Amino acid sequence: MARFDRYMLSRFLVLFGFFALVLVSVYWVNRAVMLFDRLIGDGHSAGIFLEFTALSLPNVIRLVLPMAAFAATTYVTNRLTSDSEMAVVQATGYSPWRLARPAFVFGLMVMAMMLVLSHVLVPASLGQLREREGEIAESVSAQLLREGQFLHPSADVTFYIRDITADGELTDVFLSDRRQEGRNVTYTADSAYVLREDGATNLVMLNGLAQTLDLDTERLSTTTFSDLTYDISGLVASGGSQRPRTYAMSTWNMLTRTEEMAELADDPVGEVLEEAHGRFQQPLLALVAALIGYAALMVGGYSRFGLGRQIVFAIFLLVVVKLTESLVTTPVRANAMLWPLIYLPTLVGLGITAALLHVASRPFRPARASSEAAA
Repeated sequence: MARFDRYMLSRFLVLFGFFALVLVSVYWVNRAVMLFDRLIGDGHSAGIFLEFTALSLPNVIRLVLPMAAFAATTYVTNRLTSDSEMAVVQATGYSPWRLARPAFVFGLMVMAMMLVLSHVLVPASLGQLREREGEIAESVSAQLLREGQFLHPSADVTFYIRDITADGELTDVFLSDRRQEGRNVTYTADSAYVLREDGATNLVMLNGLAQTLDLDTERLSTTTFSDLTYDISGLVASGGSQRPRTYAMSTWNMLTRTEEMAELADDPVGEVLEEAHGRFQQPLLALVAALIGYAALMVGGYSRFGLGRQIVFAIFLLVVVKLTESLVTTPVRANAMLWPLIYLPTLVGLGITAALLHVASRPFRPARASSEAAA
């Protein structure tokens, strides 16, 4: 039987690798498309796009591994049952509990991968991704320097440039400023440059015209200039608060210095504990998903018509576990003393697995079979 255990485990791992690759590719491509529209459309290089997609990859892998583990155990168990391999092994006297050992070992292996991702790779990658997003958000070239488009960096400002030369010169500049009440100012210039000095960002326009419209008197005044400096610092969105977020903090700090980390992140203590214990709970769910995928199909036994109903039933049970996870999140965030509820989905999943294996072992004889035996 040890050889059969290794056989099942090898099948689990092969199919797990296949499903993980497919799911990661689907999720990653979806993420990459959104990043491409946002970054390339804002004028960033392909290198920035590749960097962002690479930093988002660990979190994508963490999300899909439990689903890949469930799909692998479900597929392999269904295949072994359909090929009568499972029936032959059970005929030798081994119960579904004994045959669950390779599924359990497989779930532990996936859980170990998830632990590394949840505690090391994902926090590091998300923290770096947030820093890079802050730098990108402060980039003037990403927000204002886009050729041939009318941009609206704020509700009352319109900006347009026809072309950007290789030397960084902006040609045919148009700027409409309607932020002052009762006054509209429109600037046009043959050329302009963006200069950064003392933390401020200025637009220096050359050979242009400033038109000021007084909305109260409807009087238009014009001023020609050879050069004019316009402060555009207020038009550049800031990178946001650099306050550390819980998803980028180390698990050890959140568990041992919970109140301090909550103060740094400006989050309730319950959210910090939910994040910390969630990094243990998610790997446990990978183990639960693998066991449910195996146990739900063992209930059906051998059937020439396949195990379609059992597969649907297994998916339903997985949804129940995820629903339990969503139900306990809000109470834990509201009350830090309820943090043990984070592990309730795992207990529910293990309880479901035990019940399914108990039924699959058929410790009770149906009443019909008993009456036939008596006759």
